Amino acid sequence: MNFTFVGQLNSPHLKWFAEGIKKELVAESYQYCEESAENIRMVLHFVNQDHMKPYRRKAQATFCVAVAETNAFPEDILKEGYPILIRTLSNLLIYIIHSPETLEAYFITLERGCYSVSYTDIDDQLFFSKVAKRLIPIASSRLVIDNEFHRDLPEELWNGDEISAQLGEAGRKLDALNLLPAPFPMEELLSPQDFRHVKRLFGIGGLSYGNLSARKKGQQFWMSASGVNKGDMREIGRDILLVAGYSEERNAMLLHIPPHIEPRRVSVDAIEHWMIYTRHPEVKAIIHIHAWMDGILSTEINYPCGTWELAKAVSDLVSRADDPSRAIIGLKNHGLTITGTSLEDIFERIDGLIIRQIPMT
Repeated sequence: MNFTFVGQLNSPHLKWFAEGIKKELVAESYQYCEESAENIRMVLHFVNQDHMKPYRRKAQATFCVAVAETNAFPEDILKEGYPILIRTLSNLLIYIIHSPETLEAYFITLERGCYSVSYTDIDDQLFFSKVAKRLIPIASSRLVIDNEFHRDLPEELWNGDEISAQLGEAGRKLDALNLLPAPFPMEELLSPQDFRHVKRLFGIGGLSYGNLSARKKGQQFWMSASGVNKGDMREIGRDILLVAGYSEERNAMLLHIPPHIEPRRVSVDAIEHWMIYTRHPEVKAIIHIHAWMDGILSTEINYPCGTWELAKAVSDLVSRADDPSRAIIGLKNHGLTITGTSLEDIFERIDGLIIRQIPMT
């Protein structure tokens, strides 16, 4: 995989970081290229916070890492760092916080993950090895967020069915339980053009986090749309979509929609739900929330939402559960994916056990 640097190395700490991470990535068989090279897989964008400009990638597959710095420890790192991530249209922010006593590199993700790598023992090689170990798996993961719409949903399903109605009711329950936290107000942080760009690139940017689905038959399942208020899902094709499958050849989710609807994209986690339903016929419903529970199986790497690698990691853990049809899987620095024999079954099992603060490690 190749990589490049963009932006300005206008401080000693940014120059030090650029030299160190470049050396470590090259040691890991990555190839450094000039910015003008085609098919760049990873861009490290060194940000001037006084004049923040986005890096406009030419391909969806390019993974953009914003690198910024501050010499004062923020009261709320996520609140201060997340706008930098969004305004630079990046997949990930590495926020370098340095003072005379300490240096920390905080990783801030689109899913509101926020965790750090500490510089200790005056050991540059160890520090950059830890940074690369965090960075490489998520930068090399493969997004599956394209949608292929087929306007052939049978007329008797244009208004949904009993299962889609249950999905709408489950969304209202999640909202009432305050389990659909609103993301940072992207519309307020970005221009309309940049907001559309974020939604196109990542399939995110809406009214609430989390998603839910319920199997219809075979590998088909109803699922919440991306960027929709899950507490008020009503319209088939816009709020709730019927997922028909996945095309490996086109790397896209396949959806049946009514012919008269201008659809929303399905949730970015559709590939994860599809993989679980395909591998585990006994699973009838799935809920994903940004919360936590004690004593659960958890993924080891915080792959981004909508990636094949995250879908496989979660599905593998579902397979390891005592009962895959009723599994509770932690997504590191991210949240929970919960399978059930029904949506109601899931609510009964999580009642009173949810921890809203996700542990960041």
